[in-house]
Amino acid sequence: MYSDEDGELAVRIARAIVEGFVKHTKFPLPKVPDSFTQKSGVFVTLTASPGDALRGCIGFPEPIMPLIDAIKDAAVSAASRDPRFPPVKPDELRTVKVEVSLLTPPTEMIVKKPSDLIKEVKVGEDGLIVQRGVARGLLLPQVPVEWGWDAEEFLCQTCLKAGLMPDAWLQQGTKVFRFQAEVFSEDKPGGAVRRRSLSEEHGSCSRG
Repeated sequence: MYSDEDGELAVRIARAIVEGFVKHTKFPLPKVPDSFTQKSGVFVTLTASPGDALRGCIGFPEPIMPLIDAIKDAAVSAASRDPRFPPVKPDELRTVKVEVSLLTPPTEMIVKKPSDLIKEVKVGEDGLIVQRGVARGLLLPQVPVEWGWDAEEFLCQTCLKAGLMPDAWLQQGTKVFRFQAEVFSEDKPGGAVRRRSLSEEHGSCSRG
């Protein structure tokens, strides 16, 4: 578990890295706690206002490097290497919000039959990775909440993200992994940072 202070620090560092990279300057980074030297998966997501349209999202699902290094790399990548978008320009920074997702290591979901996955996937808690051969797709746990998907649609969309048919999760040989994330987001570009409660957001959507 990361504290709210850790989450705010992660977002502040990600924004400083994004702004420094885009403006070709260096921003001084604060001293980080020991938890940031431990290996961890992380994703940095950029959204553009108005509308919070996705502007870039890159990260590391596996804990392959210290968190501080993963945040730095993911922040630069989200701003410049997401193949879906052109690099962020300096005049966009005032409209871009930064979000950081701190991940648990992915674990494979083992079920008696693939259709049982629907009962096991917890929308509002789980992120998913679908892997079949060299094809691999990942969706963060906030994605189905934001789009109002149920577990089945979440599985199908993760397959599509991998470049597979939407029902590939039902086929033998397809592996499905899940992970959790603590998500911290700016409330406005450069603004206050809050921890997102995805389960509450999902419950609100369900009641609506």
